[in-house]
Amino acid sequence: MINNKRIIAIIPARGGSKGLPGKNLRNIFGKPLIEWTIEKAKESQYLDTILVTTDHMETADISIKLGVEVPFIRPKELADDYASTYDVIRHALEYYTKSERKIFDYVVLLEPTSPLRDDGDIDTMLEMLINHASEYDSIVSVGEISEHPAIVKRLDDSKIKSYCEELVQTTRRQDNTPAYFPYGVAYMAKTSILLKENTFYTRRCMSFKIKRYQNYEIDDIYDFLCVEKIMEYEWGTK
Repeated sequence: MINNKRIIAIIPARGGSKGLPGKNLRNIFGKPLIEWTIEKAKESQYLDTILVTTDHMETADISIKLGVEVPFIRPKELADDYASTYDVIRHALEYYTKSERKIFDYVVLLEPTSPLRDDGDIDTMLEMLINHASEYDSIVSVGEISEHPAIVKRLDDSKIKSYCEELVQTTRRQDNTPAYFPYGVAYMAKTSILLKENTFYTRRCMSFKIKRYQNYEIDDIYDFLCVEKIMEYEWGTK
């Protein structure tokens, strides 16, 4: 809790994954992938509840052993390729409201596929958001990208065309206004606004810039191998 605000962290970890089967439990740098996210959540001073929402029993068992809540198994209709993150969040919040009479002021989304969090990232973001609550309703972690939209291409049959034709075309990256991608270190929002606008990119959304090495999300084996090497490089001597 911070400033008398109750906060829930939701970690979505469904069993199915086409890009990298079983990725949430795959061992990476000595631990199951999901454990890196659970550990960082548990280090937070401000999170009142840490929930793993999953349809997978083994994931549920490991999460419980790691000390977080798994009070339900996610319904099948919320664990397929068509279920949205916001449907999953609404389901979790409804459970706590109806079954445990708990209301949360803020929701924190922590994706297991983004394990490269620095110590303190979660609490720093919460402090930023809550200390600026009169100006902002949400905060999203972003990293500067090198694949700038001004030089990204699209294919029209065999022809190469500019992906964003309205942008000034440049050849040097340093000539472009910096562009950012929302990597999943954390997404946070006031619960009431999140449920109303159905997005963490609310009309009043602030940014949290992450470090270059954090600009990765694990969707396939190549992402996995890259992140594992980064962990070895950044944390190997800790």
